[in-house]
Amino acid sequence: MERRGSREEGGSVPSFESFGRILMGFGVLLLLVGAAFAFGGRLLHLGRLPGDIIIRRGTFTFYFPLVTSIVVSVLLSLILGVVLRLIGRR
Repeated sequence: MERRGSREEGGSVPSFESFGRILMGFGVLLLLVGAAFAFGGRLLHLGRLPGDIIIRRGTFTFYFPLVTSIVVSVLLSLILGVVLRLIGRR
């Protein structure tokens, strides 16, 4: 019976080096997300973009950050795409 991914056949067995690279990639991603939360509101005016919906009626306020959600989604997609490409290259 043939085993796939065994060490004798030269299969792909994850090593600590690749695991370390993945952890560093996630660390960079967390750093970028943390910086966006810390400085994004002041620099990018996230949450106050044209197209965000705010309805105020007396003491009730409804806020839906439509455009902010789209911008954050596009940015995270780009960042994740870059990280996955970097992890994929060896």
